Order: sequence, then structure tokens, then C-alpha cells
Amino acid sequence: MTKPLKPNRHFLEAADQKRLEPASWVTLFGDYLFSYALLKVGKRETAEDLVQEAFISALKAKDTFKGNSSEKTWLTAILNNKIIDHYRKKDVLKDSTSYLTETEDEFSKHYFGKSDGHWLVTASPQLWAESADSAVNKAEFAGVIQKCIQKMPSRLIPVFIAKFLDDEDSDTICKVHNISSSNYWVIIHRAKLLIRRCLEENWFQTKRSNDLPIQKDSI
Repeated sequence: MTKPLKPNRHFLEAADQKRLEPASWVTLFGDYLFSYALLKVGKRETAEDLVQEAFISALKAKDTFKGNSSEKTWLTAILNNKIIDHYRKKDVLKDSTSYLTETEDEFSKHYFGKSDGHWLVTASPQLWAESADSAVNKAEFAGVIQKCIQKMPSRLIPVFIAKFLDDEDSDTICKVHNISSSNYWVIIHRAKLLIRRCLEENWFQTKRSNDLPIQKDSI
């Protein structure tokens, strides 16, 4: 008598990995996805809308889920695409060349000497009492980072996020946001200066004799 075939364990595990549970998405991943979106867009209503849109898109695309990644990772990727589309629709990087050229002098005068291009004494990088690596592990640090990102000029935000939060390479960022390589490096340069300045003031508490502007879209 032929013995009944036993299901292959690896086959069952693979099938289980491909099974989505949409009814549990809000409970299991809602808070994480909302925090992820809020960090990148800065506004609660916008973050909520984007998460909702991501869930709807995920439901429509559930048959395409192959189980090559976790459910959480798959949902996060969909949300990230929604965030990229959000910035595209706002067209914040339109005419980036003109913007960067027109604001170069205004931006640079707060950091570098006009004649020699050296750091101003009041703007040079300061030693931090706490390492950045240890700060990243603190929950409240994420809140400070979020505020610092949203204080940056809107044209710098999507590129900064793609580089330092999503760890995208420069070629991909330039292609996604339709900017030149030279504009990309200028944006990254400005964003790093601004974010460092903001963290020094709001987390690492370094002392300076002046308060450099960070909230003006003109820089």
C-alpha cells in the first residue's frame, strides 16, 4: 500500500511567508508606519493620509506579494513610494539649479568667510560631549531629528531623507528626484551643515555666540 505523501516542511514555511494578513496591518504595523511617515513629512495629517494610501495600495497589490521580504518590509516599501510621490507632487525640487544659485551667497555668509572661504569662528563644527552613535539609540533623539529636518528649507528635505534615512545611493536619488549630480552634492552639503547646527543647539547643547538661521526657505 502506498504511503500518503507528507507535505514538505520547507514548502509549507514558504507558503506561510507568502500569506498576508490585511486585517492585522493596522494593529501590527500602524504605529510603526505612522512614525516612519511622520519622520519624513513632519505633519501628522499628511503622515496619516500617506499610511492610509499605503494600506489601500497594499490591498490592491496583495496578489503580487511573493514572500521574499517580511510583511512589514513590504508595507514600508509601499509607504516609502507614497512619500516620494508626495514630494514629487509638491514639486519642491523644481528649478533647483536656479534656487541653489540664487541662494548661494545668502547661505554661505552664515558659515564661511567671503574672502577666504574658511569657517567663521561662530559657525565651525563643535566637539560634541556625546557621540552621535549613542544619541541615535535614544528615543527622544528621533523627535529632535524630526524637528531639525522639518526646519530645513523644503527643497533640501527629500534629498536629505533619501540619503541619510533611506541610505539610497546618489545615482538613484538624482534619478528619482530629477536633479543633476552637482545639485545633489550642493543640497547634501547644505543639509549637513543645517542639520549639524540644529543638533548642536537642540541636543548636544554646544555654546555659540550667535544663532544661525535655519528656518528660512531662502537658504
